Formats: sequence, structure tokens, C-alpha cells
Amino acid sequence: MIALVAGATRGTGRGIAVALGAAGATVYCTGRSTRERRSEINRPETIEETAELVTAAGGTGIAVQVDHLDPGQVEALAERVEREQGRLDVLVNDVWGSDHLWEWDTPVWKHDMDKGLRLLRLAVDTHIISSRHMLPLLIRNEGGLVVEVTDGTWAFNETRYRENVYYDLAKVSVNRLAFAWSRELRPYGGTAVAVTPGFLRSEAMLDNFGVTEDNWREAKVDVTWMVSETPAYVGRGVAALATDPDRQRWSGRSVSSEDLAVAYGFTDVDGSRPRVWSFITEVREPGKDTDPAEYR
Repeated sequence: MIALVAGATRGTGRGIAVALGAAGATVYCTGRSTRERRSEINRPETIEETAELVTAAGGTGIAVQVDHLDPGQVEALAERVEREQGRLDVLVNDVWGSDHLWEWDTPVWKHDMDKGLRLLRLAVDTHIISSRHMLPLLIRNEGGLVVEVTDGTWAFNETRYRENVYYDLAKVSVNRLAFAWSRELRPYGGTAVAVTPGFLRSEAMLDNFGVTEDNWREAKVDVTWMVSETPAYVGRGVAALATDPDRQRWSGRSVSSEDLAVAYGFTDVDGSRPRVWSFITEVREPGKDTDPAEYR
């Protein structure tokens, strides 16, 4: 299996890349942060670290610095994958890089417009640019898979306003992209799925709450955190999709890590099966007093 995870530096992208490595894949891990130079986010994680984790998991990790807003860089990446591998089986569009740009619960007339428009470029344009240059290689063989990583399923986002107009548009748009790719890939036997993790214990989120993976339950945050998950959980879901010979049944759908865990029977690294989206809709929103442990 030859895979490309666009936006593999940290968080969900890293979790997916490592899980694909554990499935034996060769994974091109792209992003802007390297050991020599950090992106505007200024986080310490690097694509080299991700590639090393992929290899340690049993695959072959290849780090490539790419700004997915630059069509020329993405075109060069496609040419490199074609030259080195001759094919592409899995494309994961996980580029985000906008946590520093959006303002929580802020109306459009108060939100910084330049930051909001930059958010949309990073969250949506990058996915389109990557697909434009990588899909011609993916469709050469039947059975290719595209995964669009978002926040919230289509069903969840459809009836809820997600924080502000820029964030809302970004996450709904990425769900729609998976639907679009499913139609464009159909004549070539390809599959496209939108996948969302739950409340993610990413490197940045753990830092933000002042905890580590070892003591994450000590964070003083919303009770929903008690149903959070590691990046490995959604990673295992994408790996299950990628290795499923009948994955076309998922094409065009928008699913969560929880949905995939139920379908494929995997767990998070601690043996739990977090169901955060169910917890939000069944417990938090109705205001019920239910132990979140029941949703793990």
C-alpha cells in the first residue's frame, strides 16, 4: 500500500500515518514543520518524527516538506510519488493548521477577517489542490481511497452552528469534498469518505490543558473530555478502511471514529471505545446526568 497523508505533522494526521504504517504501508508524510524549520503554528512536532514513527510501526515513512497551498510544490510531490512508487493507493487530506486563526463563538463582524479567510484557504483550498494533483495518480488502479478529515459528521454539523462562520464553513466544506470525490472516483472504482475524530487528545490539546497522556484525566475542562480519544483511534479507523476490500460501501459517507470502531471492532490504545459524538447528542446537549465512563 502506497499512501500519502497530507498534514501528517501531528494530531490526527500523525495518528493516521502511524496506523497505516502498522498495516505495512509506505507513507509519505507531508507538512510544513521540519527539524530545520517550523511552520507559523510554531509547534515542536515535525514530519521527520512522524515518518520515523511510521517506520517503527512496521511501515516505511517518508518525510516531505510541502506547503499544500502551493500548487507547484504539490505537483512536484505527485511527480516524486509517481517516480518512486508508480502508483498511489490512499490519499488522506488532513491539512488544517488553523488553530491560531479562529476565534471561539465570535460573530462575523467581530472576527478578524484576514485570519478567517486564511483559515478557509488552509482548511479547504489545500485539500482541493492536493486532490487536483494526486488523484490522477490514484485513479490509475482501481480501488483507490481518499479520506477527508474533518470535525463533526455531516449529520452533526448540518443542524449545529460550529463556533463561527469560518470554522463552520471549513468543516462542512470538507465533508462535502468527500461526497464530491466519491462521485468523481466512482467510474474508476475509487472510494472517498469523510472521517472525524472525537474530542482529540492531540499534542497541542494536552499542552493546552496542562496535562500529558499519562494524566489526561486530571485536566479541569468540560466533562466531554472524559470521553476523549487518542489520535491512534481514528488512525486505526482509517487503516481499517484502507485494508477493507469492501470499502466502497462507505463511499460518499461522513463517519466518525466511533462509527468505524463499531464496524471494524478496534479500540483505542487503552482498550476503550470512546463514543464522544454519542455522548454529546445523548447526554451533554439534553443536559442529562450520565457518567461519561459509560461512553468509553
